[in-house]
Amino acid sequence: METNMKNPVSGFLVSLIYVLYFAQFCCAVDTIRQGESVADGGDSLVSENETFELGFFSPENSTFRYVGIWYRVDVKTVVWVANRDNPIPTKNGVLRIGVDGNLVVLNGNTNLVWSSNLTGLSNNTAAILRDTGNLVLSNTDTSKVHWQSFEHPTDTFLPGMRAPVSSLIGEFHVFRSWKSSNDPSLGNFTMGVDPNGGPQIIIWDQNKGRRWRSGQWNSVIFTGIPNMSDIASFLYGFKLSQPDENRTQYFTYDPSSPSDLLRFRLTWDGREQQSRWDDDRKMWTVMQTQPDPGNVCDLYNHCGNHATCDNFEAVKCSCIDGFRPKSPDQWSKGNWSGGCERRIELQCQRTNGSAGEDGFKGLKHVKLPDSSNLLLSAGNIDACETSCLGNCSCTAYAFISGIGCMTWEGDLVDLQHLDEAANLQFFYRVHRSELDGSRKISNIVIIIISVLGACFLVVTIWLLWRYKKQLRGLPVVSSMPCCKEDDVAVINESKNKEFPADLSGGPVDILIDGSQVNEPELTVINFSSLAAATKNFSEANRLGHGGFGTVYKGELPGGQEIAVKRLSGQSGQGLEEFKNEIILIAKLQHRNLVRLLGCSIEGDEKMLIYEYMPNKSLDYILFDETKQEKLDWRTRFGIIEGIARGLLYLHRDSRLRIIHRDLKASNILLDAEMNPKISDFGMARIFGGNQNEANTIRVVGTYGYMSPEYAMEGLFSVKSDVYSFGVLLLEIVSGRRNTSFRSSDYTSLIAYAWSLWNEDKAMEMVDPSIRDSCSTTQVLKCIHIGMLCVQDSAMHRPTMAAVVLMLETETPTLPMPKQPTYTSMRSLMDAEYSMDIHETASSKDVTVTMVDGR
Repeated sequence: METNMKNPVSGFLVSLIYVLYFAQFCCAVDTIRQGESVADGGDSLVSENETFELGFFSPENSTFRYVGIWYRVDVKTVVWVANRDNPIPTKNGVLRIGVDGNLVVLNGNTNLVWSSNLTGLSNNTAAILRDTGNLVLSNTDTSKVHWQSFEHPTDTFLPGMRAPVSSLIGEFHVFRSWKSSNDPSLGNFTMGVDPNGGPQIIIWDQNKGRRWRSGQWNSVIFTGIPNMSDIASFLYGFKLSQPDENRTQYFTYDPSSPSDLLRFRLTWDGREQQSRWDDDRKMWTVMQTQPDPGNVCDLYNHCGNHATCDNFEAVKCSCIDGFRPKSPDQWSKGNWSGGCERRIELQCQRTNGSAGEDGFKGLKHVKLPDSSNLLLSAGNIDACETSCLGNCSCTAYAFISGIGCMTWEGDLVDLQHLDEAANLQFFYRVHRSELDGSRKISNIVIIIISVLGACFLVVTIWLLWRYKKQLRGLPVVSSMPCCKEDDVAVINESKNKEFPADLSGGPVDILIDGSQVNEPELTVINFSSLAAATKNFSEANRLGHGGFGTVYKGELPGGQEIAVKRLSGQSGQGLEEFKNEIILIAKLQHRNLVRLLGCSIEGDEKMLIYEYMPNKSLDYILFDETKQEKLDWRTRFGIIEGIARGLLYLHRDSRLRIIHRDLKASNILLDAEMNPKISDFGMARIFGGNQNEANTIRVVGTYGYMSPEYAMEGLFSVKSDVYSFGVLLLEIVSGRRNTSFRSSDYTSLIAYAWSLWNEDKAMEMVDPSIRDSCSTTQVLKCIHIGMLCVQDSAMHRPTMAAVVLMLETETPTLPMPKQPTYTSMRSLMDAEYSMDIHETASSKDVTVTMVDGR
């Protein structure tokens, strides 16, 4: 009886012991200790946040077994292999802590296959797989790290890993590719860091010859990677640490979002590939590949010494000035590997060191040559040049921000043409005659051009005289320069005496990089013709009204529809703004900028004639509930992209570098297909090529769109337009004016957007008419970009180049914005400036035309 009663209890206790014993294996473990093992056939270690897993695997089309670490989201993404050169043929391997404290891999016969191979270890060690993907062997008592996989990588660099940079170590080949896509054994390519002359990432081939290099590190970017400066803070989070006690520095990578899964892998065919996991599509997205398979110029020294390689040219290679092909026959056949040689020997080589007859030529927009030296004693570009000129062995120099003085000796190697935006320049030594010869040629060209120009001018004057004789009393439309003396010929003579003298006098004095910008040739239409075209400026033809006047629809006798901007006599746009708008628009050609067709000036009447936009301005549709249905999300996103591309053209790609200063919804016109056109350049400013910021005591723009530094300090730059673009982007997404929040709990649309963004409720700000039909991912990306654009500090806002890239990238990696505080001070600012702001208001917005200093 007692036995029958005890048996159930004993059975329960035994069962409980078994359950507790095996329960530890039901949950993922990240550590193995003495006496524990990871056996092939299902055992594995999983990092605490379940990002990485360690275990046995076989590559595709292979039966060999390896111990490796991989991302759990994709078991094929192996980032580290232990026994890469000694695979196990069967599934009977085991990973454990050996009796000597080392990590070991044994095969089915308990033979050693791989070991961490340390000496002097105690037998109380343990190995843990960390959330970074790092396998760490440490002492269980002191936590002292004895060994880690991050210091013994295979082919993959992960965030959290460190790549050493030390002149004492020299070239350090950290990573080694797989032999093939299915064979992890040692392959033909290595990747690491060359610390000399400014550290750079190098890929070497099996003969230790260079295959690709990143260009020198300038404390922010690798200078040889095109467009990296535009997106460095979004896609390239490389950092270089300060030297440690051994004078060693380390490259690390900090992703902009800790949740991003990233990897940099040296592929088996010798390319560095950066990938990011796309959780929506459950796949890896390749962000960059170096060398680019579609760019032969990425390959090291493709054109040989002293030659530049340009992948966008039909003939990829060309000798730099002062050099000629070393083997002309081979060069003409497309074999450029021989490179180029000097046309004239350097004077210092002829005179055994005297450099008096040598000089330097500058070369822009190229990857800096390889094998540079750093000259720390030269603190500026002049000292750098003097030092190089005094050393006959010095063949080139450069002074680069973030690096300092760089010099080169011997041949100039691996010159690659980069994007025009790449702001790199170095100077190479040539014989003085190469410089003088270029001057002589220039002088001859100048003389020829001057003679031809004089002849052309005489002929032109004679033709104009003949043409004017025939013109009198005939047509109302002529093709002449607008805003010059010749305009008098087509203007009502009864008003000639009222024509402003300074307008009829000659060219407008606007300088760009020291060169005068001449007025454009435009069609001039007299007042009576425009009055007839607009039915005497009837109310029925009125398209809209702004701070500078009214816009009317017109139709010329030939049937062409036009938009006529008639400036109000009381408008803030005076003669200078009028001239400015004519000069700017006529010289700009872009599909997202409005096209100027002509102008008219008679007395006080000043008018501009534009191409007609049948859908009027963006605000006409966007802020009208009865018309918003025309703007579905696809159309709105197209408008956002178009405005961004138009601004990028103004800021970077046009011959004139222009800041608009009054970007808003009413200045965005829409054509028949809803393509956006930026208009109203009356307040735009031209910047010189090297100018980044300007100051004005006359602040112009529209309240709610002006950046803090512009409204409060008069400082404006391209980042001022970026701020306005951010406000406009948020308006397009929400369908609400920035100024519509004045009587609400929020000071502005920006404050409202930030509140919802910060509470993860950003979709609540989306226009209800598109909320259910829009792409959530795309909308949230746009709101995110908008918040970045309206940051208080200009330095925290992206450039328009970065904005366009973010918009065009399906899933960009974006930094987190900070809370904009400028708008929350509106009431204080209103009170402070209420006595100083002169306004010209329409029914729809307030245009601030001037802020006077106290």
